[in-house]
Amino acid sequence: MRRTLTAAATVVLLLVAGCSSSATRRPAADAGPSPSTVAGSAAPAPAVPRSGSCHDLTVTEATEPVDRGDPVPCGRPHTSVTFKVGQLSPVVDGHLLAVDSRTVRAQIARSCPDFPGALLGGDRTTQQLSRFEVVWFSPSLEQADAGANWYRCDVVAVRSEGRLLPLPARLDGVLDQPGALNRFGTCGTTAPDARGFALVVCSERHSWRAVATIDLPPAGAHYLGKRLEATANAACKDIASRRANGSLKYTWSFQWPTRAQWSSGQRYGYCWVPQG
Repeated sequence: MRRTLTAAATVVLLLVAGCSSSATRRPAADAGPSPSTVAGSAAPAPAVPRSGSCHDLTVTEATEPVDRGDPVPCGRPHTSVTFKVGQLSPVVDGHLLAVDSRTVRAQIARSCPDFPGALLGGDRTTQQLSRFEVVWFSPSLEQADAGANWYRCDVVAVRSEGRLLPLPARLDGVLDQPGALNRFGTCGTTAPDARGFALVVCSERHSWRAVATIDLPPAGAHYLGKRLEATANAACKDIASRRANGSLKYTWSFQWPTRAQWSSGQRYGYCWVPQG
């Protein structure tokens, strides 16, 4: 599954010609195996986050490892929804690790699902074409010292570079609804290989649209391999041809995953066509 946010940064989607970006998170540097110091003041541990809670986050806040804000009512404007809360396992080989250590952050990354399909619905392709992303949070060092031992997985939707999309009050099965990708799909401001191309959610003004994902077989595959690219490009051309309704003039563009996404196991790219 695609686009698990593993850090605070922007992911660049490499095109056959051109590029674009979407929010992602990268692990912080390992803080080392030194244990957190337990506060002697016996301050009460902060409340454990609640699954289903809503939060009004900016892109910057969503890509930080700690959310220092408070939940908001889901009927009010918000940009993230918590869909999973779990317990950390900071003791490794008999050592208590700091909550901001690389090892603990990696635990959270593995524990948060790549995509909250049980919440959002949709088939595999619809999920891949949507602008929904997963972000996660841990307690601060101070909260961990006070006894907090949880992690939190949230879903957000990327509106455009640097902006998150306000979410509806209820997300249950939102990708099962007719026209879901008209609201939450992946579109572009111009041709993917054109100057000034930017990714936007399809409810924003756009002129190109990602209409399908194309699998890139992993066996013996090389990143940006010519044979694999030719196969994927031909598949995208066939998709564009079918959508042209018999017209002999049509345009398409196949888009590779980034090298980082490829290294993490993503083996599909995007097929783009102009939005008529």
